[in-house]
Amino acid sequence: MRTLRIHTLQRGTSHHAFHTYARRAPTRPTAHPARGRARHRTTAACSGSDGTEARATASGTATGSGDSRVRVPADIADKLAKHGVDVDRWADGGWQDWDKDKWLSAAEDFVNPVIEGLWKPERMRTAEEADKTVTTKDAAADQGVSDPDPTAVKAEAEKTPYHENAAPVGKVFFDAPEGTRVCSGTVVKDVNHPGRSNLVWTAGHCAHAGGEGGWYRNLVFVPAYNDLGRTEAQLDDATAAETAPYGNWWADWASTSNEWIAGGSDTGGAGAAYDYAVLHVTPEQGSKSLEETVGGALDVDFSAPSATEVAAMGAWGYPAAPPYNGLKMFKCLDRPGRFSLDPSLPTMYRIGCTMTGGSSGGGWFRMVDGRTELVSNTSIGPADNSWLAGPQLGPEAEALYENMSKTYGGE
Repeated sequence: MRTLRIHTLQRGTSHHAFHTYARRAPTRPTAHPARGRARHRTTAACSGSDGTEARATASGTATGSGDSRVRVPADIADKLAKHGVDVDRWADGGWQDWDKDKWLSAAEDFVNPVIEGLWKPERMRTAEEADKTVTTKDAAADQGVSDPDPTAVKAEAEKTPYHENAAPVGKVFFDAPEGTRVCSGTVVKDVNHPGRSNLVWTAGHCAHAGGEGGWYRNLVFVPAYNDLGRTEAQLDDATAAETAPYGNWWADWASTSNEWIAGGSDTGGAGAAYDYAVLHVTPEQGSKSLEETVGGALDVDFSAPSATEVAAMGAWGYPAAPPYNGLKMFKCLDRPGRFSLDPSLPTMYRIGCTMTGGSSGGGWFRMVDGRTELVSNTSIGPADNSWLAGPQLGPEAEALYENMSKTYGGE
């Protein structure tokens, strides 16, 4: 076993503080039989939405015949049928129907059957950023609550291989009505299942469209994506193991705040201060937990410390909008300030950072008694990409996390 390090650079110095814990070198996960109560597993092949051969893995209602049989869990079939969605069509590419009247939106409506082979390296590379840009008008609505705009901090490339320097960080891929999209996410610990976490922290807008939409589809987390930081040309010949060293992890359940579901918008809106989500994931192949596979996970700090109490915060992610291309991991470190879109809403943290869309959902970390803890996630930023803002994680976020851990953590 070697050690993983999250490098935390104190602003204005060259000192690195390391949080170390055991991690495993990447290996391809081994196939395993479908487990008894897995939510979204099947065992038969079907034609993927992009012409690939894929498998929607689940146990439950069988549809089709012969080799094209697809098994859809009974609870998913019921949810789809409730909204008038044909189960056969969904499993065979019908998820591409974005009829707003049938777009599942309520907290209890999340469905995400695994489709093996759908997220191939090329499909990942063409995913575009899920951006939330704040306008000058939006930022002016705070009525003096926000601190002055921070000085832009140039994003620094994370050292490679990522599995040795920031293994819990990865990319979140999903399908939206506009096409394939990408965010960032972080493996976090599960307090009720120590050492065996399958939880990923990201932004609410990386899982749900907010007030004008519903749950996104085909949500997948890829830890340590593009582990060696290869260029686009080099990735043309890269293997799946080089692109996704720990494999693909499908969200078999997702939770975001009611505030994001009701008030989230393209500019963050009334849901921005609550723009966070927790995914419970399951491997496309393999049987070990995400934490065991990656070799570590981060604690989440729900104390919502005041920005004035924190000397430095660091944001990690995969920026995908120019001048970045989403293939490499970057980080920014800065002293946080306060940011508000509305004085009636909780203030957010804000740091100087040049990362662009695609870094959304990426974890914000700080050092607490020598440990690296996740304290926020990237939510919104301005059109000039000079800073990032993220929500404070208080009692509401902790309740969402605890519910996910207790209800789905052991699956």
